[in-house]
Amino acid sequence: MPSALVIGAGPAGLMAAEVLAKAGLSVTMADQKPSVARKFLMAGKSGLNLTKNEKDAAFLAAYGDSANWLAPMIAQFGVAEVMAWTEDLDQQIFTGSTGRVFPKAMKASPLLRAWLQRLDGLGVDRKLRWRWTGFRDDSAAFDTPEGPQSVAADVVVLALGGASWSKLGSDGAWSDAMKGEGVDLVDFAPSNSGVSVGWSDHMQRHLGSPVKNIELRAGTLRSRGEIVLSKTGIEGGGIYALSAALRDGAALSMDLMPDLSEAAVAGRLAKPRGKMSVGTYLRKALKLDPAKIGLLNEFSRPFPAQAAEFAGVIKALPIATHGLRPIDEAISTTGGIARSAVDGKLMLKAKPGVFVAGEMLDWDAPTGGYLITACLATGAWAGQAAADYAKR
Repeated sequence: MPSALVIGAGPAGLMAAEVLAKAGLSVTMADQKPSVARKFLMAGKSGLNLTKNEKDAAFLAAYGDSANWLAPMIAQFGVAEVMAWTEDLDQQIFTGSTGRVFPKAMKASPLLRAWLQRLDGLGVDRKLRWRWTGFRDDSAAFDTPEGPQSVAADVVVLALGGASWSKLGSDGAWSDAMKGEGVDLVDFAPSNSGVSVGWSDHMQRHLGSPVKNIELRAGTLRSRGEIVLSKTGIEGGGIYALSAALRDGAALSMDLMPDLSEAAVAGRLAKPRGKMSVGTYLRKALKLDPAKIGLLNEFSRPFPAQAAEFAGVIKALPIATHGLRPIDEAISTTGGIARSAVDGKLMLKAKPGVFVAGEMLDWDAPTGGYLITACLATGAWAGQAAADYAKR
């Protein structure tokens, strides 16, 4: 029986192990943590958005310049396959109003338990607290509680994650071993990340507040989604979707009233203010909440005197930022193993028989089901390719 070694037990690694085991290989899985899929479980605390039920072209477009590269993998294991696979693990799913797909349990733990039971039934052997340190000749080397260990296998699938949330296991430390193997790497950078803002004292009472019904803009990207004003800046799905543009230095602006035209906002502002304070006037005339008024005070003082000019500010409020938050705070990362370093089957050109899946690879995607789907898809692709290679 051919043997396979999967290093990393997140969604990509677990999927690769499942495909390899179903193909008849003897599979060993190793992970540096005392339990598997820690980042997957963390994602499940907010509902576990598995995928997004939308047409193929729209779904692929979310991957930006990675779309063409990932297209065949997602065609093999995309939206429909993720949904069917979840239900096959006896986990009921539902599709929200925006097309996002969740398990009815709204958390990851029941799905993960069912998945691990399946892998156990397939004979996958799990090694925990095994930290991969690189290759030694034809074997993978590990630091383990029992001391150094080496494992030789016919094929290896690496699924060690990116470089964010190091406490959960994705620390990017594997990059040193990859450099030693002559593998081309792209520098890590934060993705799905908040931005840093140096708030003035008057904003302190608004920190922690959600800001809803806005449109955020950076470069050519637009995002309608909720944000939260945090101590360090701005967090939330609305800002995460703009990471690619913000990473490239695009300026950030915010439309505080995206459902009204600039002319309509100007019309409301043209009404006499009387003796009302500006804050009261904005609240009554435009129905702006305190957090939005706080943002206007923060970034547009002194307010324009003319209604038309003020409406322009409200529809495109410039937000002064200090870049994305540190990489370890990001939900995901871009960078890692360069596309040029692997072939069409995700096998390392410098290391025949070694395949790569998940966030180790240099692709990018927003939250909303795209991240998990691509991790599962690349895991399935690499697992099948490794099985075919081993059998040949």
